[in-house]
Amino acid sequence: MSALARTGAVFRREFASYFASPLASVFLVIYLFLSGVFAFQLGGLYERGQADLRPFLQGQPWLDLFLVPALSMRLWAEERRTGTIELLLTLPFSVWDLVVGKFLAAWAFACLALLLTTPLWGTVAWLGAPDHGAALVGYLACALMAGAFLAVGSFLSAFTKNQVIAFVLCGVACFVLVVMGFPIVLDFVSGWLPKVAVDAIASMSAMTHFDSMMRGVIDLRDVAYFVSVIAACLVMNGIVVEWKKAD
Repeated sequence: MSALARTGAVFRREFASYFASPLASVFLVIYLFLSGVFAFQLGGLYERGQADLRPFLQGQPWLDLFLVPALSMRLWAEERRTGTIELLLTLPFSVWDLVVGKFLAAWAFACLALLLTTPLWGTVAWLGAPDHGAALVGYLACALMAGAFLAVGSFLSAFTKNQVIAFVLCGVACFVLVVMGFPIVLDFVSGWLPKVAVDAIASMSAMTHFDSMMRGVIDLRDVAYFVSVIAACLVMNGIVVEWKKAD
C-alpha cells in the first residue's frame, strides 16, 4: 500500500468519525450560529450598506480561536487517553500517515463548515454586486487560517491525554499567533527591540497575513506563511508522537 493510500485510509476513518457522534451536528450548528452573530450583530452586515462579506470574513479568526481548538483537542489526546494510539501504531501505518491523515480530516471538516456559510455569499450577491474575486480570496484566507490553527492544535494535543488541557493550549497559542502583529504589541516591544526584530514579529502574526489577503489579492508570501506554519507544526507533531510512543 502506497503512502498516499495509507494516508487516505486514515483520512476516511477520521472524517467519518466526526459524523459517528453528535459532535458534527453540534459543532456545525454552533459555528453557523456564531458566524451569523459576527456577521449581522457585531459586523452590521446590513447596516453598512455595502455589498461585501468583510464583516463575516473578519470575524472568522476570532471564531476559530474558540472552535478550532474544540476540533483539534481530540486528535491525539483522546487516542492517548483511551489507549487506542497503541493499536494505531501497530497497524501498517507510519506515524506520518497518521499525522497527515488526522490533520487533513479535521481540516476538511472545518472547510465543510465554512462552505455551509456560502448561502450568505449568495444573499449578498442577490442584494448587491460584491467583488466575487475578493470574496473567494477571503474564503481561501479563512480556510488557511483554520488549517494553521488546526496544525498548531494537533501538535499540542499530542503532548497530553487531557482534552481540556489540549483545548486551552491550542487557544492560547493561536491567540498569541493572532495578536503578536497588533499595534499595541508591536509598540510595546519596539521600546526594547530593534526595528528588524519588531518587523519579524509582525510578519509572524497570522492576522497580518490574513488581513493582507482580505484586500482580495493572493500574495504568495501570505500563502507561504500559512503553509509553513502547517508544515512545521505537522513535523513537530510527528516528532512528539514518536517521542510519546513509550508513554
